Amino acid sequence: MTAGTLSRPAVPSGAVERANGTVDWQWPRRVISRFVGMPVKSIATAGRAVLLAGAVIRYIVTDTVSLRLPVGEVVVQVWTLYKVTALPALLMAIPFGGMVAVQSSGLINQVGANSLVGAASGVGVVRQGAPITAGLLMGGAAAAAIASDLGARAIREELDALRVMGIDPVRNLVVPRFLALILLAPILTAVIIASAVGAAFVLAVTVSEVTSGSFWASFGAFAKMVDVWFAIIKAIVFAAIVGIVSSLKGLETKGGPRGVADAVNASVVLNVVGIVIANLVITQLQTMFFPMQVA
Repeated sequence: MTAGTLSRPAVPSGAVERANGTVDWQWPRRVISRFVGMPVKSIATAGRAVLLAGAVIRYIVTDTVSLRLPVGEVVVQVWTLYKVTALPALLMAIPFGGMVAVQSSGLINQVGANSLVGAASGVGVVRQGAPITAGLLMGGAAAAAIASDLGARAIREELDALRVMGIDPVRNLVVPRFLALILLAPILTAVIIASAVGAAFVLAVTVSEVTSGSFWASFGAFAKMVDVWFAIIKAIVFAAIVGIVSSLKGLETKGGPRGVADAVNASVVLNVVGIVIANLVITQLQTMFFPMQVA
């Protein structure tokens, strides 16, 4: 050490030196509290979602019995959500059906069973492709529309104004959107199944040189009506998850426009995770109680 200079004390273990030279002793405690607090916040969010789902179901039952259900608003919301999901459904379903046909035909041609391309399309599209595609569309486009709408109302204090006037936002805003998603789910599933199977048929006939009769014969041998019903049930479950999660995030929006963006992002991420987990559970139940059989 040269003359006229002072040595700086060493920073103790477990502390962080700030830019101004002071030592931050609290960072280990903050890190631990954050890791401990994340599961607690997740459980609290799940609890609020369950409470919101219970309130929505209660309002649906009571309003249906008392003939106070806002049917007109439900129809408007169905049309609004259909407009933001119909075109993406086609744009996703057609490549998905073509992908299934191309991949399956490449494998099946090696064993000389071109006629089973229709079976692969039926199993892949009806059992998994259609409900997952419908769920991701609702969890993306529809969820963003719901979360942004409710979030914008929240930061403009419209929801507080409704509560002051004695109007429950869950009853008047969440219930119509929830029912709209439930009604939209079978429509999207049917559109995706028709588009994906049609694309698979065209590619199988034109590219893989599969006869149309063998394609539909194998398709009907493996794809049954119970698979279609399970696809619709999956889509409805996904719609319920999207409706509750997106509405919850929209209602709890805080922090101005940045808060709306964060609510939309959180709702999309949570919806995708919830849809994947729900699909795994329903697929396992379907495999256990309704195993695949050749007609």
